[in-house]
Amino acid sequence: MQPVIRHTLPNGLLILMREDRSAPIISHWVWYRVGSRDEVPGKTGISHWVEHMQFKGTQKYPAGVLDKAVSREGGFWNAFTFLDWTAYFETMPAHKIDLALELEADRMEHSLFDPNEVESERTVIISERQGHENEPMFRLSEEVRAAAFRVHNYHHEVIGDMADLHTIQREDLYQHYRSYYRPNNAVIAVAGDFNPAQMLERLTQIYAEASPGTTPVRYVRPEPAQQGERRVVVEGPGETTYLQVVYKVPAASDPDFYPLLVLDSLLSGATSLDLFGQGISNKTSRLYRALVEGELAVSVHGGPQATIDPFLYAFVAVVHPQSSADKIILALDDEIARIQETPPEPSELRRSVKQAHALFAYGNERITNQAFWLGFSEMIDDYTWHERYLAQLEAVTPADVQRVAQTYLRPQNRVLGLYLPTGERGEAEA
Repeated sequence: MQPVIRHTLPNGLLILMREDRSAPIISHWVWYRVGSRDEVPGKTGISHWVEHMQFKGTQKYPAGVLDKAVSREGGFWNAFTFLDWTAYFETMPAHKIDLALELEADRMEHSLFDPNEVESERTVIISERQGHENEPMFRLSEEVRAAAFRVHNYHHEVIGDMADLHTIQREDLYQHYRSYYRPNNAVIAVAGDFNPAQMLERLTQIYAEASPGTTPVRYVRPEPAQQGERRVVVEGPGETTYLQVVYKVPAASDPDFYPLLVLDSLLSGATSLDLFGQGISNKTSRLYRALVEGELAVSVHGGPQATIDPFLYAFVAVVHPQSSADKIILALDDEIARIQETPPEPSELRRSVKQAHALFAYGNERITNQAFWLGFSEMIDDYTWHERYLAQLEAVTPADVQRVAQTYLRPQNRVLGLYLPTGERGEAEA
C-alpha cells in the first residue's frame, strides 16, 4: 500500500489520503466526531436523527436530487451513526468523484432542516425504533447495556429512547448539527485512483470557506468500576430463549485490546471490526465446540467493539430447545476458567491470530474499506492504529491472552442478560 498522506487545513479539517490505482474508483468519507456518546437525557438519538436529515437536501442539492445524482454517475453511498462517530461516504468512478466532494462540503454547512421534513422523519425514526422493539435481541441488548452503564453515555442505544424521539424539536436538531458538523470536528478520508497533490488541492478549494466552530462540549462521565455481577431478564414474544453475557473491557487505544481480539478469536471466532468485513466460520472456536457441538446452544458468537472509552465484550447464544441458559453459563464459565488457568498452546494461538489476520486482510481488499479504516482509526485513536494493527496482533503471547482473560472475564465484571419467550406472537407476526 502507498503511505498515508495527512494534512490539516487552516480551519481544522483533517484530511487523510491513500492512493491505490488498482481500480478506477475513489471512496470518499467524511467523519464527524459525534455519536450517541455525546448525547444527554432528553436528547438521546439526536445524532442519528441529524444523520437522517443530512439526506433531506440543501438549496444546491434539494431532497431527492442527491440519491439520483450519485446513482446516475455510477456510485453508491451511505451513512452510519455509532457510539463515537457519524460517517458519510460515496464510492464513485474516479472521474466522477467531484460530485461527492461537492455535496459533502455543501451539506456540512447548508443542510436545510425543513420543519416538515423533520416531522416526516420523526415518524420514520419512531417506526424504526418500534421495528427494533419487535426483535428479541434488541430488547435484550438494550436492557443489558443500560445495566452495564449507569453513568457513562454508552448507556443508551444509538437510535435513542422513545420518549426523546417524541419530544426533540427542529431547533434541537439544527443546534446539534451546527455544534458538531464543523471542519475542526471532522475528518475526510479518501482512498483510490487519484493524484494526491491534485486531490488535496481540490479539497482545500472546496472547504476553504468552511468556518470552524468552537470546540464541542463533551458530556462524557467515566463509568465507575462494577462491584459485582448484574443480571437482567426480559420477557417477550417468541419461542426462542437468548442469552447475552457482556464483560467490561478497555478502549481500542488500550494495549490490552489486541490480546482481547486474539482471545476472542480463540473463544468465539475472529471478529471483523469494519462495517463491510467478510465473516469466517467459528467452528474451530472453543465455545462453538463446547456449546453448539455439545447441543447446549443453536449458535454462539461474540466479540469486542473498538470504541473511544471502555465498552463491552459480548457473547450471544441462542439456547437449544433441549437445553437451558444455566447450562450455557456453566459451560461458558468452564471455558473461561480453562484459559485463565492454562494459557493456549502456541499452535492454537497462531491459528487464532491467523484468523484475525485473515479478516483484516479481507477488510482491506476493497477501496471503500481502505478509506473506512483511515477514518475509523482516527475516530478511535489515530490513523496509525490501522497501520499498527497486524504487528500488535502478531506480538500477542499465550501469557497475554491468559492475563486479559484473568483480568476482564470475571463474574464481578459482567452483566448476564436472559430473554425468556412468552410463546406469544410479536406485533410483526400478528
